[in-house]
Amino acid sequence: MEAPGKLTNVQLELLKLFQFNLPENQLRDIKEMLAKYFATAASNEMDKLWDENNWDENTIDSWKNEHLRKK
Repeated sequence: MEAPGKLTNVQLELLKLFQFNLPENQLRDIKEMLAKYFATAASNEMDKLWDENNWDENTIDSWKNEHLRKK
């Protein structure tokens, strides 16, 4: 784990990219690409968990009915 205050490898790479003043449309495109990348990564991880745990529609139904909040 990185020490507090140190930049991560992703932050360092983004700083290299953003040393230039980009037009708003390019900045918007980059934000969209990053959002799609992380959404795809999350979806792929969920697919992996789904397969590894043999989850199915019954699993989802049981989650809907769980009461996780304590009174």
